[in-house]
Amino acid sequence: MPTSTHLLLLVLVLPFGGSLAAAFLPTHARTAAALMAGLVGLAGTIAVVLLYPHAAEGALRLKVEWLPSLGLTFSLRLDGLSWLFAGLVYGIGMLVALYARYYMSEEDPVPRFFSFLLAFMGAMAGVVLSGNLIQIVFFWELTSLFSFLLIGYWHQNAAARDGARMALTVTGTGGLCLFVGVVLLGHIVGSYDLDVVLTSGALIAAHPLYGPALALILLGAFTKSAQVPFHFWLPNAMTAPTPVSAYLHSATMVKAGVFLLMRLWPALAGTDVWFYAVVPVGLATLVFGAFAAIFQQDLKGLLAYSTISHLGLITLLLGLGSPLAAVAAIFHTINHATFKASLFMAAGIIDHETGTRDLRRLSGLYPFMPVTARLAMVAAAAMAGVPLLNGFLSKEMFFAETAENHTGSLLDDSLPYFATIAGVFSVAYSLRFILGAFFGPPPKDLPRTPHEPPHWMRFPIEVLVLICIVVGVVPSWTVGPVLADAARAVVGPSLPYYSLAVWHGFTLALAMSIVAVVGGIFLYVLLRDYLDTGMEGPPLLRRLRGQRIFEKVLVTVSWRWARALERWFGSRRLQPQLRVLVAVTLLAGALPFLLHGAAAPGPQAGTPLDPAFAAVWAVGIVCSIAAAYTAKFHRLAALVLIGIAGLVTCVTFVWLSAPDLAVTQLLVEIVTTVLLLLGLRWLPQRQEPVYGEGTPLKVRLRRAADFVLALLVGGGMATLSYLVMTRPLPDSVSRFFVERAYTEGGGTNIVNVILVDFRAFDTQGEIAVLCIVALTVFALLRRFRPAAETVERPRQQKLQNAYDAAAPERQVGDTMADYMFVPGLIMHWMFPVVVVLAVYLFMRGHDLPGGGFAAGVTLSIAFVMQYIAAGTRWVEDHLRVLPLRWMGLGLLTALATGAGAWAFGAPFLTSHHQYVYLPLVGKVPAATALLFDLGVFALVVGATVLILIALAHQSLRRARVREEAAREESAAPAPLPPVAADLQTVGEA
Repeated sequence: MPTSTHLLLLVLVLPFGGSLAAAFLPTHARTAAALMAGLVGLAGTIAVVLLYPHAAEGALRLKVEWLPSLGLTFSLRLDGLSWLFAGLVYGIGMLVALYARYYMSEEDPVPRFFSFLLAFMGAMAGVVLSGNLIQIVFFWELTSLFSFLLIGYWHQNAAARDGARMALTVTGTGGLCLFVGVVLLGHIVGSYDLDVVLTSGALIAAHPLYGPALALILLGAFTKSAQVPFHFWLPNAMTAPTPVSAYLHSATMVKAGVFLLMRLWPALAGTDVWFYAVVPVGLATLVFGAFAAIFQQDLKGLLAYSTISHLGLITLLLGLGSPLAAVAAIFHTINHATFKASLFMAAGIIDHETGTRDLRRLSGLYPFMPVTARLAMVAAAAMAGVPLLNGFLSKEMFFAETAENHTGSLLDDSLPYFATIAGVFSVAYSLRFILGAFFGPPPKDLPRTPHEPPHWMRFPIEVLVLICIVVGVVPSWTVGPVLADAARAVVGPSLPYYSLAVWHGFTLALAMSIVAVVGGIFLYVLLRDYLDTGMEGPPLLRRLRGQRIFEKVLVTVSWRWARALERWFGSRRLQPQLRVLVAVTLLAGALPFLLHGAAAPGPQAGTPLDPAFAAVWAVGIVCSIAAAYTAKFHRLAALVLIGIAGLVTCVTFVWLSAPDLAVTQLLVEIVTTVLLLLGLRWLPQRQEPVYGEGTPLKVRLRRAADFVLALLVGGGMATLSYLVMTRPLPDSVSRFFVERAYTEGGGTNIVNVILVDFRAFDTQGEIAVLCIVALTVFALLRRFRPAAETVERPRQQKLQNAYDAAAPERQVGDTMADYMFVPGLIMHWMFPVVVVLAVYLFMRGHDLPGGGFAAGVTLSIAFVMQYIAAGTRWVEDHLRVLPLRWMGLGLLTALATGAGAWAFGAPFLTSHHQYVYLPLVGKVPAATALLFDLGVFALVVGATVLILIALAHQSLRRARVREEAAREESAAPAPLPPVAADLQTVGEA
């Protein structure tokens, strides 16, 4: 892999590595965390600059096979547009990190802040550098997740929590729409590769799915870039720390939406559908955001609505569909990033040094912080479009493009007027920002005495303001080449004619600018007295607040409709929920047969029924029916009967020559039986009457319905199995694995080869789900007490009294654990034996029955045995089992094994196999899949032990309480009770 592609990969990976490192810093290591974040931003900026020649020449690509059979690759693509956005992400991110060093308080957990910020930086870099549509969606959702964490960083503030939830809800919903739209787009083109999609514009526009795909993709872009009517989340995100706001508004998050429109512009733009879907939304956002910004009393709120307006301007330009409008959109994106980041940092300095951002309390700050005031004045002038600043140039291009004829429609003809009105509003809110904060009478009753901030806190603003001035004075020498390269990536190699000269003579665009400046000044003077009253705009503006609409919709959906569905379908009991789940599964399984007709059995002859096999199955059937009947009044007996039915399943696997499945089933039966025994303590006592004489009719009907449902599901599975087994092997997928297990997977155990080689990607997902389930069980159960907790102690005492009475020669009050010494000692002795068995099953799994899953369950049985012998406290204190580390190590090992194939130019999870000879052991398989199996083994052990601790922690808590009480009474600690003493009372619960 060439050096340039290494550097491109580093640009993406670097922020995530910095985020991980920052997370492990001490809580109050503010300087170290800021330094790390700043260095990551600086290194990323240098790397992006070094890659500029490749972006200018065309596009630099890095492709690593991920799932080639599905057309999915891990792809990075750097052209002029992605280079520009990557430079904004890293350059402004570096300045934000320096600014945040002085803005964040020492009392805040600053390393956590910078960890989130760097992860956010990496997610945005992933969006702009991805060369695959699915990959873009993945990083797109990561930006929503990390912005949620950043907006809600001060989680003790209710407004911050609400703002974070609102942002995640809106942008996350848009992300789901984008995902569906991208899937449709990939279906139309036949590929998710960005290079293929961008050259398929004619094919996409002519396809019947163009409309739905475009609508869904636009929903994703509009929600992310806060377009009307999805704009309301952005002002509510101002509860985030100001460095987050500066970064989010200038280079990340909201710019992701307009970036997506630019990225897909060659493939989706140029149609009437595009024009009438994008232009009205951009126009409404432009005018509404500018108008609402005038009446905001919060400095950050004013800037937030101005961001909404400028995002609408960029969206409007992209919606026009002309190449020159696309160039203007890219140019304004650059300019907006510089002056908006500097203005947010200035607002943060005002808040930091005065203690407030409220314009009703701020005035006359210029004498106290003259340098900050002058910097803010230049940035605000750039935002308003004053000549000799960068904002003037891109706004001139905007005015000129709106005056051009695109479709000749009424909407097109009205654009110059609306553009001028929006320009008037932008001048007015820019004046309000400057005059309201820095001029007027001296401030009174401020929380803090205002003064200039430290120089290095102001330094990022100075850099950005300098860029605004330099670009505004000599645009062709500064931003010209970058703009041209980015524009070629969007509109093609033939750029339309445009000029970045400061003076173009007296043109219509200049006249519109003059009207906007004069009109904005007049409007501000006209509204000044009204604004000084503290009013938040006309009543119509307050009624049209998107937040109110969002809250009403949220209440309707999450409260009224959800409550109605809960009343109709919900239940606090487990049985009705399982009934619905099984019924839906039955319907889904029967639907293909109902639509396509019943499938006939295959020609394969059946195996003659063996009487012994039939007798074994008869035992299993009887136990299953008895378990269903016994569960009404004795859950422990039902669990024992279910265990016997499970053993019958093991015998069946052995009978049908599936020893691998039999071993796994037997091991799982042992572990799940113990875990279910512990779980019985958490179930509430049954509230329904015992089935028998006098039972209500509805109970009889419900049980009859459950019986019929069970028969249908069981019969359906039996029928499906019969249809499969009566078909010859060449007609099934089994033949593929039988023929290739040894030649391509290097193992004779077909089941294990399928799990760790052919279908390893599925196994990777399954162990990730197992990890999540274990964490969820632990998180839930650690917060609650078992249902039988209130009655267990009297029963335990009653059982102890009966034990003492039956053995009067023993000392009354001794626990039963004192007389389980021999069984406990045997279980301790069995521990190394079971460990050796686990290692044996693991090593032989590639060729013989066993494998990582079976070995992991076996080792879990060893831990369960120690718990039965001496309780969880002994397992924790003596074995030092750290299940979270086992789970993390297992997941990382499996991922690293899959990613290791990339180093050899092979797709993800590609395996290499061979055999090696070990002394005293002989020939053993040494496939790379063995490492993947090791990850499965470690995760299974960790997840099982974590669930064991979660289910048994209540017994552990009681044991520790008794131990502490015994230590107070005597020097000798009280012995820990074994799980057997607890399990003898479970059946009564």
